[in-house]
Amino acid sequence: MRDVPYREAVGALNWATLATRPDIAFAVATVARFAVNPGPAHWDTVKCIYCYLLGTCDLWLSYSETQRTLEGFADADSSMAEDRRAISGYAFLIDGGAVSWSSKKQELVSLSTTESQYVAATHSMKEALWLQSLLEDAFAPIQKPTILFSDNQSMIALMKDHCYHMQTKHIDVRYHFIR
Repeated sequence: MRDVPYREAVGALNWATLATRPDIAFAVATVARFAVNPGPAHWDTVKCIYCYLLGTCDLWLSYSETQRTLEGFADADSSMAEDRRAISGYAFLIDGGAVSWSSKKQELVSLSTTESQYVAATHSMKEALWLQSLLEDAFAPIQKPTILFSDNQSMIALMKDHCYHMQTKHIDVRYHFIR
């Protein structure tokens, strides 16, 4: 594996992820963890990602409307990985085209799926506020509110309800920012 350009290949994929390809963000983040000591299986995975890109090269980000509506989608897995850290992800669209996206491990070990989703939604909302500020500086104030979509009903209920709950007292105060 010494002569294999693993780091260069992963670096090029990372650039593609950051620039125009949100669909490979999770896969690239996963293979990037093995940049120090990759094995043949990791190299095969990188080649599979390149094959996927070759097969989908006719797909691209498109922007249709000009209303400057911002909407976001946030999700997290249920932390079933070896290190018990959930993977958070979000994507923000302006007029139907993706402008900001992320997929990364959470910095904490969550005790429930609700907590994982809550943390993901908090990070997503911070990104939404930054995007709103950027759009206001570049154009004009956004007239419509930003909608953040999530699929976890218990997290949505916790976000709307400002009451104390025994089951959620362990959630750090900084994640209640989303309220």
